[in-house]
Amino acid sequence: MNSDTKDDVIVVGGGVIGLTTAVVLAEGGRRVRVWTRDPVERTTSAVAGALWWPYRIEPPEAARGWALRSLDVYEELAERPEVTGVRLVEGVMGETDLDETDSWAAGRLKGLRVATPEEYAGPVGLWARLPLVDMSTHLPWLRERLAAAGAVVEERTVSALAEADAPVVVNCTGLGARELVPDASVRPVRGQLVVVENPRIPTWIVSKDASGGMAYVFPHPGRLVLGGTSEEDVWSTAPDPAVAEAIVRRCAALRPEIAGARVLDHRVGLRPVRDAVRLERELLPDGRVLVHNYGHGGAGVTVAWGCAEEAAGLADPAAF
Repeated sequence: MNSDTKDDVIVVGGGVIGLTTAVVLAEGGRRVRVWTRDPVERTTSAVAGALWWPYRIEPPEAARGWALRSLDVYEELAERPEVTGVRLVEGVMGETDLDETDSWAAGRLKGLRVATPEEYAGPVGLWARLPLVDMSTHLPWLRERLAAAGAVVEERTVSALAEADAPVVVNCTGLGARELVPDASVRPVRGQLVVVENPRIPTWIVSKDASGGMAYVFPHPGRLVLGGTSEEDVWSTAPDPAVAEAIVRRCAALRPEIAGARVLDHRVGLRPVRDAVRLERELLPDGRVLVHNYGHGGAGVTVAWGCAEEAAGLADPAAF
């Protein structure tokens, strides 16, 4: 292998998983190019409500380890929220009890306690202070951090991973892995959001009603993100007005002042769900290394840094 190219890595995928993985690689001394079909502001990650919490991701034990490592990073980034987009915000995780959370997060989640009836009217809930990430700030910040590390982001459509002409290729294509790998086990779980003006709500809340309907309220700078849905194997990215009305209605049941809030935007994202995250190394027939890092479901932001560090280790030829 040419000594001038042995440290080259192409990361395919420009969402939060791809950008974070590329940052870890580039800051570790690798020469990195990121290939992304869409500008980072138009990836699935840009739609995320982005509360740190392991949601719709398997296997749980590994996901919690990646999540806790990522929590370390987000707590540091929250010291500069206006730059990184990461803030530590208090709120209630409904239908979750302290016993199940203590099994993996004891001593790590700030302010973790049982919510009072005044804070949450549901049967059980947890009060916690968690990272809430404004993706409209965080994704451009990741791109700028990449540039500072000497990496390059290129917008290009990839029809096959074999197109990536580097000794090491890292596949962070999310739902795109269904066709590119191909991996039919990756499937979409559709999430729809409504963005409204914030009627001075400072805390977040996540809840499920008796019928299983999901509701969440995430306060971001200048707006409130309301959700949501979890529709299995639905590919449509067009907002459904009836679904939007139902989202606002469920959220207003939790916070009545939402009912009169002015709607700013409607968003849809397709979570790349898989029976288990694929984070592994594959040796290609020509001797090159392919690292897979996809299938993070609804927890890409939550596990991004933990998975990025593990993927960077797998991408190091000297480690094998």
